[in-house]
Amino acid sequence: MKIQKILFTILLGLVMIAAGCSNKNQSKKSEGAAKQSNANIQYKIIEAKNLKVDHIHGIGYPGNDNGLYLASHDGLKMYKDAKWFNTTSNLHDYMGFQATEKGFLASGHPQKGTDLKNPLGLVQSLDKGKTINQLAFYGQKDFHFMAASYSGNGIYVINEEQSGKFAPGVNYSKDNGKSWKKSEFNSFKADSLGMIAVHPVNGDIMAMSTRSGIYYSQDNGNTMKLITTPVMVTALTFIGDELIYSSVENGSILLKTINPKTGSMKNWTIPFLDYDNPITYLAVNPKNRKQIAFSTYKNDVYETTDGAKNWQVLLKNGKMEQD
Repeated sequence: MKIQKILFTILLGLVMIAAGCSNKNQSKKSEGAAKQSNANIQYKIIEAKNLKVDHIHGIGYPGNDNGLYLASHDGLKMYKDAKWFNTTSNLHDYMGFQATEKGFLASGHPQKGTDLKNPLGLVQSLDKGKTINQLAFYGQKDFHFMAASYSGNGIYVINEEQSGKFAPGVNYSKDNGKSWKKSEFNSFKADSLGMIAVHPVNGDIMAMSTRSGIYYSQDNGNTMKLITTPVMVTALTFIGDELIYSSVENGSILLKTINPKTGSMKNWTIPFLDYDNPITYLAVNPKNRKQIAFSTYKNDVYETTDGAKNWQVLLKNGKMEQD
């Protein structure tokens, strides 16, 4: 019970971090000035000599590139060809980051000094972050929790408060943000909402992690079904038709897959993690399912390219591992 309370505090802290990131950045005048000075610099992706990430707001493998993308409060970080890369501008405070076949979706707040409205609403980039297209709620909403189908039609957001006809709770769009419907969440009995995962091809299929297990839906979240035992699940994503997820059981951080239809499960080997450093985000490369990455509460990032036989530390406490 003590561990459950500690982990719930950690997960609640993640929500507070996401909600408070922009406010924290607003108060840092020196950091804001630095961001503003970079706002008009030509956008380039350059190798990072040093890297320090304070908050990770999502990870994924966009289909228009060959690397792992990490969203942070000061722009994108990319890992490819055994190197980390930064961008010279567009250092937006990205949240709700979701990699897709054509690029990525995100929400959040713009870099100071740009002419973009704050908040960003729902935006999309098809050119590795060089430009972003406003899809919905531009200048109106900031979505900390969002998910999307990799190649299918399905975007899901958690709306935290009533906004006109846009209801609080989980809402979904099948037309890239033009129209929205509320997920009814029938048979959902968890006491809080969690991370969302969407099937990579069929956007009608989604799942949600909660403190009491994984709920699964084949009808856009209108009907939910508990498919695991009542364990705390901190992160999840689809790997084909199955779900890969991280749970905390008996003080251990575990990684598993489950077939939602048959209930069959598989345990994966991962590096040891302290119970106060749970996995926060998971990503699978749809073009190579043996390539999997995860981030943790303490901003560690691990990746495997051989289906979890070996794992490489890409970031430790948000910093690059030096050779």
